[in-house]
Amino acid sequence: MKTIEELLQEATQKIQDVKDSSSLNDLRVLYLGKKGPVQELMKGMKDLSKEEKPIFGQKVNQLKQDLSKMIEEKKEQLAALEMQKKIESEKIDITLPGRKPELGNAHPLNLVRQELEDLFIGLGYQVIEGDDIVDDEYCFERANIPKDHPARDMQDSLYIDPNRLLRTHTTAIQMVVLEESAPNLPIKVVCPGKVYRRDDDDATHSHQFMQMEGLVIGEKVTLADLKGTLEFMARKLFGQDRQIRFRPSYFPFTEPSVEVDVSCHICNGKGCPTCKGTGWIEILGAGEVHPNVLKMAGYDPEKCSGFAFGVGIERVAMLKYGIDDIRHFYTNDKRFNSTFKRYE
Repeated sequence: MKTIEELLQEATQKIQDVKDSSSLNDLRVLYLGKKGPVQELMKGMKDLSKEEKPIFGQKVNQLKQDLSKMIEEKKEQLAALEMQKKIESEKIDITLPGRKPELGNAHPLNLVRQELEDLFIGLGYQVIEGDDIVDDEYCFERANIPKDHPARDMQDSLYIDPNRLLRTHTTAIQMVVLEESAPNLPIKVVCPGKVYRRDDDDATHSHQFMQMEGLVIGEKVTLADLKGTLEFMARKLFGQDRQIRFRPSYFPFTEPSVEVDVSCHICNGKGCPTCKGTGWIEILGAGEVHPNVLKMAGYDPEKCSGFAFGVGIERVAMLKYGIDDIRHFYTNDKRFNSTFKRYE
């Protein structure tokens, strides 16, 4: 009995003094393990009399229960202390400013495209997109571009097979729209998208770029309607003081055809390096839809007419934002993109 009491006092003191869970587990194995003193006491019962065995066994079991209880209580205390230390070490100062997420910027080409789409939607146009891979018929034949035209040369176009190619202009979308809409009038669409040509990349040229072409077909649609539309567009893009002028040109799918210039938004027409001293900047090509194009689509050119125009989105973006190299649009430089306002 004296041994049991001494063992309890010794174990109690050691359990109270232990500082961590690992050491506590060592004590548990030391006292309650198969080779521990409690187990040795149980083995000694064989030497006791019948009267002593129940009393002794009861005392040993009580010792075992007391030690187990003290160890569990100490385990809970140590766990609470360890958790408190962990909380203290990982404490967050909620008064510090938070980390703001980095928001991406809209690409300048998307900004210009969205601005153009919004502008023409406001004028009652539909926005129509098409496939990048088109049939030769819709890219050239329906646009009144004959077989011997220079644009049909393999050096200008990227053919996939003899009948299909990557579209060289979004006119291919317009030709599909004309055929699907015939003979219904009016037609008012803009067709944005990428176009592809065999070209060497430099500061002003790219083998891949973006266009937005417009098409209006109806009764008695004239060049005056075209001029009013493009003047409205130029003023929305470059400022309310802008003026436009037409210069005679040639395109297979329009007759008459014109090049369109806008008065320089940098010098206001006085002459500067941007406009090369002329006071004017070329922005697009346009014209009255060629009668052959209307006929091939199923329209009677004696009863309807229309106009078409095509604007280079890179061209507008370079003028609008003062960008001097078209390759900036495609290099994915975050520093370049971050200079443009994020589109909400």
